Amino acid sequence: MSDTLYLYNTLTRQKAPFAPIDAANVRMYVCGPTVYDLAHIGNARPIIVFDVLFRLLRHIYGADHVTYARNITDVDDKINARAAERFPKLPPVKAIRKLTEETVTQFHADIASLGVLEPTVEPRATEHIAEMVALCDTLIAKGHAYVAADHVLFDATTMPDYGKLANRTLDEMEAGARVDVAPYKKNSTDFVLWKPSEPGQPAWPSPGGIITAGRPGWHIECSAMAGKHLGEVFDIHGGGIDLVFPHHENELAQSRCAHGTDVMANVWMHNGFLQVEGEKMSKSVGNFFSIHELQETEVFGKQPWHGRVLRFAMLSTHYRQPIDWTLERVMQAKNALQEFAGLVHGVTAATNPNPDVVGALRDDLNTPSAISILHGLAKSAKRGDAAKAADLRATLEFLGLYGGETAAELSLQKFAQVDAKQVYALIDQRLEARKNKDFKESDRIRDEISAMGVVLKDAKDPKTGEIVTTWEMKR
Repeated sequence: MSDTLYLYNTLTRQKAPFAPIDAANVRMYVCGPTVYDLAHIGNARPIIVFDVLFRLLRHIYGADHVTYARNITDVDDKINARAAERFPKLPPVKAIRKLTEETVTQFHADIASLGVLEPTVEPRATEHIAEMVALCDTLIAKGHAYVAADHVLFDATTMPDYGKLANRTLDEMEAGARVDVAPYKKNSTDFVLWKPSEPGQPAWPSPGGIITAGRPGWHIECSAMAGKHLGEVFDIHGGGIDLVFPHHENELAQSRCAHGTDVMANVWMHNGFLQVEGEKMSKSVGNFFSIHELQETEVFGKQPWHGRVLRFAMLSTHYRQPIDWTLERVMQAKNALQEFAGLVHGVTAATNPNPDVVGALRDDLNTPSAISILHGLAKSAKRGDAAKAADLRATLEFLGLYGGETAAELSLQKFAQVDAKQVYALIDQRLEARKNKDFKESDRIRDEISAMGVVLKDAKDPKTGEIVTTWEMKR
């Protein structure tokens, strides 16, 4: 087991030992939500992944020596459009404020239910306009940006290695870039730093000597917020793989050119895409689920799901790999977490998380390996090993997978609580009876368990061929 933290860097395309700039202040920035709608399950993935990394960094370097900034984008074209749609009778600025405040409040409630810690700082775009204007003016003064048609645009040709993060050349980006086409651009790859606002839209005094009031472009927002709270160069920048280009590429470009640095962040980390039951998530397909819907309604699998279960399911795949969000995956997570809860409820946690689990996380957040170790701890705890039960509880809490819930509570059911350890003992007796071909005794035990309000599910382990029994409360 290594004591070294290894992280995969999108910029270098390799996994390497992590060495913070300052071990007394490890700094991480992760792109947060644009608050025009409820956060969906795809949005939850980077929130959960980088929460695990935040927890790991705090464990390694100390809670007081890690600064985690996760922003809120509260000025954006999508916000303007949705606010007008939702609150047509309100003046535009008031409608936007009402929409963003409601959405931020729900976002905080949703991710708290997923066991996510609060970041050290949560900057909002609208509170950092002065920093954005200053960045634009600096880029203009250094010849990296220009003013055209009341816009400030970044000149991508002034940065020789523009495209390095996305591993694309300028020609490739011109051919297939997700960028706006506009007649006032010098080059097709140039991107907006500042734009004019229409009447009724949020507006601030513009940079570059522009008389017309305007608002920031998306990319400049994160550069300004990261720079203010973490410095010109910091340790880790994270987000979803979909943000590599153009958002993170453009952040990196404008930050480096403004500050005259070789890098913006030493390590760039990105989680893989999420699809639902083998298909891209889409409202038109009917497989688009918000975090809130999954927990409060029966839109997925005809039942609501506890936030800890959703978190467990999300961590079952390595963060850099695509994840297929299936009913089977979430059900397996629920069954496993209920089993763990039954074993640790009422148990005093160990002082520290299991070192093997921490070791797995040090290997580029290898959560599947960590979960496998959890199952091993659970087997020992089922055999009556009190130390392993204490170890299991401490480790679940460290991973954000447990907060004192009972197995029944994790089912989101209001049934009378059952003695989980008794259920597991009866399951073992039933499996022994089946092994001895005493099917009458096996059926009697099943009936006894059923009378407790518990449903058993038998499945063959594809690796060992053994029958594995899981359980859940009756609905």
